[in-house]
Amino acid sequence: MQAQQQSLLFLHIAVFLFGGTALFAKLINLPAIDITVYRTAIASVSLMLLMWLTKKRIRLNSVSDYGIAILLGIIIGLHWITYFGGMQLAGVTVGVIAFFSYPVITVFLEPLVNKTTPRLSDLVSAAVVIFGIYLLIPSADLGNDVTFGIMLGVISAFFFATRNILHKNYFSQYSGPHTMLYQTLVACLMLCLFVEVPPSDVTQYDWLLLLLVGIVFTAAPHSLFAASLQNLSATTAGLISCLQPLYGSVLAFLILHEQANWQTVVGGLLVISAAFYETWSVSRKKRK
Repeated sequence: MQAQQQSLLFLHIAVFLFGGTALFAKLINLPAIDITVYRTAIASVSLMLLMWLTKKRIRLNSVSDYGIAILLGIIIGLHWITYFGGMQLAGVTVGVIAFFSYPVITVFLEPLVNKTTPRLSDLVSAAVVIFGIYLLIPSADLGNDVTFGIMLGVISAFFFATRNILHKNYFSQYSGPHTMLYQTLVACLMLCLFVEVPPSDVTQYDWLLLLLVGIVFTAAPHSLFAASLQNLSATTAGLISCLQPLYGSVLAFLILHEQANWQTVVGGLLVISAAFYETWSVSRKKRK
């Protein structure tokens, strides 16, 4: 029970930090691929130092695990490119909302991998989340850029849901920092050849933001999120993570001075209700 409660705490902290990630798509004046490459480079170096200072084993247990790590790194890299690209095209609010179709995708993907039937409660929670996210969508003229941005957000959601399920089933024996070290390193190496703005041309302001997003908003939350999957299902993690739009909206209000309308408030309450129900449901089953 204590391990599961700790995993829930890790997950909620990670989701709060994830909520702030969306802001950097607008704050950093770089293309989505460049943000992803520099972000993953900083995160991988930070995680390597953490593993070295804590004298943790860096090598993996088997050759097959390296293959899984490479696959997870490729998937997470594609997730981040489409994530930042979607927000840059569609805007932070619409982009994040499109991305948050991933809990619903997870609800249907995870049973296919585990050969189980989705629980009715998960399906109901997913329906509540969908309606809540629908209410969060602001009035907008869906031009080509916005439409393409929404498509990228949904594609990003599919990659993220797939990464979570594969990690849960094939890589959860490793600690959060250990698994994210390999995933960020692979993503960086995979995409570094496509960087448009070389390091020498990145402004000091953008470097400071990249350090912030790489360490505080990438290495830390993804490590916590990966660690939480050791005791929680990917479906549970996905539904609880629906708090991210709320956190993102609050941070956007505080930092970017964005105002929330009544639809955002109602939709946020629905999403929060589904997330807290999932948390309560996990805790109750563990006590039985």
